[in-house]
Amino acid sequence: MRLNAVLLLSSLSLVAGTALAQSTAPAQPTPQQQPATRAPAPAGSRAGALTPAQQEQQARQDQEMGQAALKVAQLVDGNRAGEVWDGASAVARKAVTRDAFASHIAADRGRLGALVSRGQPSVTRVQYGAGAPVPEGLYINVSFPTRFANDAQPIRELVSFRLDEDRVWRVSGYSVRAASK
Repeated sequence: MRLNAVLLLSSLSLVAGTALAQSTAPAQPTPQQQPATRAPAPAGSRAGALTPAQQEQQARQDQEMGQAALKVAQLVDGNRAGEVWDGASAVARKAVTRDAFASHIAADRGRLGALVSRGQPSVTRVQYGAGAPVPEGLYINVSFPTRFANDAQPIRELVSFRLDEDRVWRVSGYSVRAASK
């Protein structure tokens, strides 16, 4: 098993979830992929200073990406992590083999026990340049406060998407981690 590659894929999710970046226009994602309809927010717009139209676009995209992340999480719930990997970004697929990805997720989820509940998603955006700790690109991260049978506290379940060079959002990572205190 290529543990370093598994850790890299988890790191993609974890590092990508640490910062916000500029908004992108809405997309209609599926669990694996869906064409993005536009490039990132217009030049001159900055986080926190969005026009009402950009705020509306961002809210729509947040909802759509939350739904796509929920579908990914449901595939994982159904022990179908390999299917998530099949449609993942090339960045993620280069980091870890399909079997290692699926077995790592199965082990993490097995320790947590059965799904009890999954809360409302929280969406963040980040854009990394060359030399960043993850491959350059625009990422959207969706986290859920999720409860499992073997843990009394909610766990942060994170699904990350990367806008690939062909302007398609694809899964770039999935992880479950104890919520920060």
